[in-house]
Amino acid sequence: MLKKLYTPKSGNYNFLMAYPAIEEFALSSLGYLWLYKIADTTEGVNAERISTDNINIKKSVQDIGAIAFSMSFDFDFAGVFEIFDKLKIPYYSSQRDESFPLIFAGGPVLTTNPEPYKAFFDFMMIGDGEESFRQVLEILKNNDKQRALELLSEVEGVYVPDKPVKKATVSLNDVIYTPILSEKSYFKDTFIIEVARGCMNRCAFCTASYTNLPFRHNDFNKIIEAIDFGLKHTNKIALLGAQISAHPQFNDIMQYIREKIESGEEIELGISSLRTDSVTPEMVQTLVLGGQKHSTIAIEAASERLRKFINKNLKEDQILNAVKVARENGLKGLKIYSMIGIPTETEDDIKEFLRLAKRIKDENKGFNIEFSFSTFVPKPQTPLQWSKREDTKSLEAKQKFLEKELRKLGVSSKFSSAKWDFWQTVLSRGDESLSPFLVEVYKKGGKIGAYKSALKELNIDISKFIDGFDIEEPLPWDIIENYPRKQLLLNEYKRLLRR
Repeated sequence: MLKKLYTPKSGNYNFLMAYPAIEEFALSSLGYLWLYKIADTTEGVNAERISTDNINIKKSVQDIGAIAFSMSFDFDFAGVFEIFDKLKIPYYSSQRDESFPLIFAGGPVLTTNPEPYKAFFDFMMIGDGEESFRQVLEILKNNDKQRALELLSEVEGVYVPDKPVKKATVSLNDVIYTPILSEKSYFKDTFIIEVARGCMNRCAFCTASYTNLPFRHNDFNKIIEAIDFGLKHTNKIALLGAQISAHPQFNDIMQYIREKIESGEEIELGISSLRTDSVTPEMVQTLVLGGQKHSTIAIEAASERLRKFINKNLKEDQILNAVKVARENGLKGLKIYSMIGIPTETEDDIKEFLRLAKRIKDENKGFNIEFSFSTFVPKPQTPLQWSKREDTKSLEAKQKFLEKELRKLGVSSKFSSAKWDFWQTVLSRGDESLSPFLVEVYKKGGKIGAYKSALKELNIDISKFIDGFDIEEPLPWDIIENYPRKQLLLNEYKRLLRR
């Protein structure tokens, strides 16, 4: 059952909001749902949601004015093509005539690097979408396709290939929250509230930090209003943000929720992760009162040298304190996010995980600790965007070593697939030459073997996307005017390498 927490409008302009995965995930995507709400409350617009497993549109494709896709993950292109197939829409925009809708997309993937995907969309949205999306809808519903594209190219944050575009950045005037509650959602009936956007830490690998600068937080009173509004419809509240504890009144927000729980109100509270250097007893106690049993901290590397290199300026004592505070105040366990394959990593850096894990385990008897490892994927719009990706066999050898040695210590561990992370690197740092490759991968089924087969068949050179870029050469995503500027990222990259 779906429950819209707003009053929709309708109109003659038929508009589809497409999510390139199953509906369960679509209904848990805050950005996607919020933009759908904007469309669904725009005068004159008849908005419908679709996903890969739910395409029950009431109109023919020829009667639809535009289709918007949300791309949050690098592998979402397969879901885009699946929806194209189900609607009988050609993949390439150049193959679609006037009888087809205008098709565009936005989301983190395109904000960092739209070039591998520009052949498939008439235009793309770069950066924050709340304000520019409203402008886009007004232009679309009032103009024919050709005129719409001319006007859209003048909107900040709208990329009409191949015209330069400035990333859109908004002030957080309104609190974004879950506008549709559903039992179907991956986060069942959960009211998610954005507390802050971006992160001040600027870890050198992190797109969530760099593409969302400057760090912004929502007004305290508006957050409280959102909490009260959400609790009228569900008892499940989740606070969202890459660095929510950096909100200047975060402790007050948590205290407000705690007092409600202590006064007898049944509230399930969720926070995706805890900032390692700011875990407090009060914070953990509130999470436990809200029913949370486990949480997550991110340390990225076990050696202080490597953490310093990536700007993760955590001291080991801060890590140990975070675990201690979590244990002493009622949590049953912690997941510790880490990475391997970070540039300049040595064998000693890897062995530091074992020493740290043993120390954590010895000092926290009976507390459940799990290390979760990803492999380093160099991302656009970060200081490490020029870096080389480590060889897959080398990374897998490190994974096997850590898994074996951590098991000996009685510490559980999980690892991302180094093979899939390899292809994520290719997609993240690719250019327009990848477009036919993506289509071929999809046609071949999208498994790992499909990538290898398509690469061989099309004879595309992907070495530069893996080996990294020379600091003097242009980058595929240079078409985006961004903050911080490329030169500032380069200065930071050089500074890190000097450490």
